[in-house]
Amino acid sequence: MFTTRPEILGSIGVVTSTHWVASSVGMAMIERGGNAFDAAVATGFVLQVVQPNLCGPGGDVPIIFHSARTGKTEVLCGQGTAPKRATIEHYRSEGLTLIPGNGLLATVIPSSFDAWMLLLRDHGTLTVRDVLQPAAHYAEHGHPVSNHVSGTVARLLPFFEKNWPTTLSLYAPNATAIETGSLLRNPALANTWNRIIREAESVSGREAQIEKARDAFYRGFVAEAIERFINESAVMDDSGHVHKGVLGADDMADWRATYENTESYDYHDHTVHKTAAWGQGPSFLQMLALLKRTDIAALDPVGSDFVHLVAEAIKLGFADREYFYGDPEFNAVPMRHLLSDAYNDQRATLITDQASMEFRPGLVPGYEKQVERVSSVLAHYSKIAAADAAIMEPTLAAMRAEGRGDTVHLDCADAQGNLVAAMPSGGWFQSSPVIPELGFPLNSRAQMFWLEPGLANSLAPGRRPRTTLTPTLVHRRGKPYLAFGSPGGDQQEQWQLQFFLRLVHGKMGLQEAIDLPMFYTAHAPSSFFPREQRPGHLAVEESFGAEAISALRRRGHFVDVAPPWTISSIVAAARDENGILHGAATPRLMQAYAVGR
Repeated sequence: MFTTRPEILGSIGVVTSTHWVASSVGMAMIERGGNAFDAAVATGFVLQVVQPNLCGPGGDVPIIFHSARTGKTEVLCGQGTAPKRATIEHYRSEGLTLIPGNGLLATVIPSSFDAWMLLLRDHGTLTVRDVLQPAAHYAEHGHPVSNHVSGTVARLLPFFEKNWPTTLSLYAPNATAIETGSLLRNPALANTWNRIIREAESVSGREAQIEKARDAFYRGFVAEAIERFINESAVMDDSGHVHKGVLGADDMADWRATYENTESYDYHDHTVHKTAAWGQGPSFLQMLALLKRTDIAALDPVGSDFVHLVAEAIKLGFADREYFYGDPEFNAVPMRHLLSDAYNDQRATLITDQASMEFRPGLVPGYEKQVERVSSVLAHYSKIAAADAAIMEPTLAAMRAEGRGDTVHLDCADAQGNLVAAMPSGGWFQSSPVIPELGFPLNSRAQMFWLEPGLANSLAPGRRPRTTLTPTLVHRRGKPYLAFGSPGGDQQEQWQLQFFLRLVHGKMGLQEAIDLPMFYTAHAPSSFFPREQRPGHLAVEESFGAEAISALRRRGHFVDVAPPWTISSIVAAARDENGILHGAATPRLMQAYAVGR
């Protein structure tokens, strides 16, 4: 099949990400003798600089990786927790019924830096300077701004002018949005990274320097600057009111990234690895468990039958996500039951030849009261979201539309057999005002919590929000094979599922599976403030064709037709049975690239 780009093949290394500069920097780490872990860390830091509307140093990152040295496939959890003062009672006392989608109350502990440093210490080979210097260089000397960054700034300019002057001064000097193709410099961020490098190099030894860098961020000058900014600031958020934050230096000092076992599921001759249910990852496994009971292998991967079947499986998987998922350290998630054969035999019977308009969690013994409680909360807030949108002030409406930001993704593979999939996100410039002393804002991940007690994802100090971030790593016939992911919030899992099914059943290459038309549904409640829901919704790229689109409408789907090449942002890297490395990246949005040799 014709593809938009060649699939990259190599034997030394492959790096693929959502921005060409970051992919090139990652490959440079491998060229200088580093491994896939070194490449991932350097790529992740550069993505914070070149895609600041999608991720930043104050954000988070879940990582799934396979180490050739240990033989293990693991999760590195770089998802920050709620601060000690982040209680339902406090947020309610601020007049809130939902956590805003931006501003200082929406932040959890910044977590990506510690995760990257832990990955570097335990699995990489290079130094703090090696992996941070490229990001510091682009922050100091500038990088050409993409139209996505400049366009987002232009649309949010009135909000920044009125409410967030520190963000305005960086991204819209002279109150004019930075132009596409011009050099964007961030001297304060460059100073932050260079100071961390200097503090790291005040001690001897690679591992000691990494520990010094972790201390500088979480127990040193970075944490102190964050606390000062929060204590001195009260800022507008998209609730329409001004609020102060609750994050403190003590929260950061006590937090560490952690290693965990993956959740996994066997699908034909593949084993798919995801995060635990503090992320939406296991819903992908549930969708596979449903689809394994169907004739999906016989369907045209761009036909209406395929789209309908996958969309209906997504609806069921996301229903269970909403009712049962949350931080497993705070509540029991019935994962074994949700992935069991008996459970999915019953759930699969709910998929018919017509589009479902219902939001139907499964029957899990002992969880009846929880299901009843979630149903009540969802019904209540769906009405509030609709009424709130109708009266939203225009400047705040623009921020809400743009303020969710998005996500980036990277995958790395090397000749030694290491494989990394990482989903950096949060801390984008729409999330909260830039901290002038540091050159970056904080994240807005706390918006995913509910301010209702007794739910699987209720706000509580020390708890991880149930995030949408969901990298994927796959073994084939028992060997590590594939790393992939896609930005897109609630759409991440949906686009990854289509890509994976087309690989497995369509016997396609990576680039071919990425280039095929994509779709998604907003049938489930959004994970983001203000939790909109569109029962029966289905968005499809026009390139599916008029016949398929008409057939989907006849099945009862409420179809939105999107222009070609506008849905999904998949990137992927793989290692085949012969040791050949593969890389591919979406042509959509014209930023993602795979690099390798």
